[in-house]
Amino acid sequence: MHVRSRVSRTVLPAALTLVLGATTVSASAPADARAEGKDAEGAAYDLVIRRGHVIDPKNGIDGVRDVAVKDGRIARVARHIDASGAEKTVEARGEYVTPGLVDMHAHLFPGPKQDYANGWHGVAPDGFTFRSGVTTAVDTGSSGASNFAQFKEEVIDKSKTRVLAFLNIVGKGMAGHPYEQDLSDMEPGPAAKVAKEFPETIVGIKTAHYNGPEWDPVENSVAAGEAAGIPAMVDFGADSPERPLSQLLTEKLRPGDVYAHMFSGLRGELGADGRLNPAMHEGRDRGIVFEVGHGGGSFSWDVAVPGMQEGFTPDVISTDLHISSMNSGMKDLSNVMSKFLTLGMPLEDVVEAATWKPARTIQRPELGNLSPGAPADIAVFSLERGRFGFVDSFGWRVDGNRKLVAETTVRAGEVVWDLNGQAAPEWHPGANPPENVAGDHEH
Repeated sequence: MHVRSRVSRTVLPAALTLVLGATTVSASAPADARAEGKDAEGAAYDLVIRRGHVIDPKNGIDGVRDVAVKDGRIARVARHIDASGAEKTVEARGEYVTPGLVDMHAHLFPGPKQDYANGWHGVAPDGFTFRSGVTTAVDTGSSGASNFAQFKEEVIDKSKTRVLAFLNIVGKGMAGHPYEQDLSDMEPGPAAKVAKEFPETIVGIKTAHYNGPEWDPVENSVAAGEAAGIPAMVDFGADSPERPLSQLLTEKLRPGDVYAHMFSGLRGELGADGRLNPAMHEGRDRGIVFEVGHGGGSFSWDVAVPGMQEGFTPDVISTDLHISSMNSGMKDLSNVMSKFLTLGMPLEDVVEAATWKPARTIQRPELGNLSPGAPADIAVFSLERGRFGFVDSFGWRVDGNRKLVAETTVRAGEVVWDLNGQAAPEWHPGANPPENVAGDHEH
């Protein structure tokens, strides 16, 4: 499916710089096997995505390539792969093929309670990830040491989406206001202990929503992260003169720690002079990771526009997905990525900030790339052209002329989202249902 054109109007331009002709990455395989659409052992590929414009920042690929998948992993990326022997092909000409997106800020612990920990603010991952190209989602602090086991059993272990977690420094997680203000439930020991018990799943420590003047939540999160060898993420809570942003970014956080909601404007990110707080630049110089975490109240055009004009681009583009944000200005990760296209961020940089950079931040180098042998997590996007309105968390709209739309998403080699049936065989009278489709669903 080619890039579609809608309405031609004057809108805020997006600067898209595409660098073509990058290095091809491929697994070694005998020429005869590769020519027949087979892997090194001569077995047919499970899936070949053909003629899409591949953007794989880790491997320096930014040009038209084919991508072959075998046994749930990337088998080969090359200028031409004969797909005649492949079990399934996807024609992606005119579209962009990227690693599966890594959304580093989401709330994925739904349940009957009233907040984010086992509560109705959270969302079930598979219903809201694949449709925007996300294959890995990181829950940021919905659970803590005392309820992580429940979160793992009920959500992580049952999801097709790869779900990882920043563990909340609060033992009860994001269970609501009184619990998230309880300093006695923010000891670093329990959080570090649970993080070390589940290193395959827990990728960081989170503090959020604290309104008091004390530094304990931040310091204990950093201490737990230090003990477990993982980063801390800080949602700085209420703005407090006793806890200035400058001290957080220049003294309290370590290189590799994450400052969430970088363009919220709620905690002194923007000065009265209309320029970013100098501490933001100082923090970046120290190696602090700045992530968008758009959410329902944490992304303001008033901060993002001047910040981007200063060249302060996000390290990580993320959603802060929950039931409020997904139904307001945020919507999903592809929509947030499109906002940064509208702000002039080059497409390849936008892709990197939603794939390889978050993968590195959470110390998962096997994710966010299309290297041979990596998990076959892949997203295929159309880049629509027209007039599109992008709304911040405070109800203000900026118009853009490009919008990313997830056409096909592949998780571990399986097509899990297919907006326009690109991976499906075409129906004809008398056709039998495709294999592995008939009878899969009860209703």
